[in-house]
Amino acid sequence: MTDVPREPASPVCGMRQPPLAKDPVCARIAAHHPDRLDGDRRDRVSHEGLAGWGHGTVRLRCGLDPPAPTKDSCISVNGVDWVLRRVAARDGRSLLVTYGRRSAVEVTLAASVRQTDAVLMEPSRLVAPVRQTDRCLDGD
Repeated sequence: MTDVPREPASPVCGMRQPPLAKDPVCARIAAHHPDRLDGDRRDRVSHEGLAGWGHGTVRLRCGLDPPAPTKDSCISVNGVDWVLRRVAARDGRSLLVTYGRRSAVEVTLAASVRQTDAVLMEPSRLVAPVRQTDRCLDGD
């Protein structure tokens, strides 16, 4: 068996390129995408602003407009606020987006991902250097 990452089912794991994908912030984040996330290998994705692991089990899109103030659930992982935008009823995927940072980063997790906080630790580390202008949770 080879250590070369396998091609995902679709060239971009079913993701659309975000409108701000060419933002230098996204290029800095992409330069540090880990080879593995939650034990899964990084998928081959050649489009700017996109990354995936485990054949799309975890998907990351950088280059979205930041969300407006919301009453949606919010969690903080390593100092980065993530808003739970929706859980898709059909396939059970969770969609989270950073709050208070531009460009915003979206992470989509398959229903098989049970430890959301643990999976978000690495994306949070990548996003933490991006200047935060607002919080969805009160800081200590």
